[in-house]
Amino acid sequence: MIGRQDLVIAVDGPAASGKGTVASRLARDLGLPYPDTGTLYRAVGLGVIASGGDPADADAATKVARALDPTSIDDEAIRAHGVGEAASIVAAHPGVREALKDLQQAFARQPGGAVLDGRDIGTVIAPSATAKLFVTATPEVRAQRRWKQHQSQGHPVGYEEVLADILKRDARDAGRGAAPLVPAKDSVLLDTTHLTIEAAADAARRIVEEARDASGTSR
Repeated sequence: MIGRQDLVIAVDGPAASGKGTVASRLARDLGLPYPDTGTLYRAVGLGVIASGGDPADADAATKVARALDPTSIDDEAIRAHGVGEAASIVAAHPGVREALKDLQQAFARQPGGAVLDGRDIGTVIAPSATAKLFVTATPEVRAQRRWKQHQSQGHPVGYEEVLADILKRDARDAGRGAAPLVPAKDSVLLDTTHLTIEAAADAARRIVEEARDASGTSR
């Protein structure tokens, strides 16, 4: 259980919305631990592919998730084009989500608190979080961001393909039966469509400060 004086921040949102950047900035500024929870699902997706399996195979994906060692994740490999699609597919399997749930909740229960980002942090992983943010942006802007990321990493992929992938992932994330992507009822919307990284981080800090003041959490 999360203690009353623990500052736990839940940052949810769709792919390429800026939630990871916002979460990492909050963690840095507040001196809180931060795991990129999306890497867990990417690692599972990559693990299934590497074993010659199909990410749509729930049993194969769950087996990989249960055996996952977070300390052995290859950050460069999980960022390769196509792994994000696999991550979105395996994330729809209830068994995978259950296998990774304990890892994330244990991180959230650390003394002092933590910052976590994902798609179900505020609704499933840490429903009693001090502050909940739902970070979003238009699909076109998110696709542009992801396309630029692929280009900088040397992955030759077209913008239209990236946009189609974003839209497909949005539909899958929102429509899955297990922990669908929906804003927590008490989350604060942060639309980063027209915001710079610094502006988005500043807005996020203000949201957290207001939530912390309202909860009486001191840090």
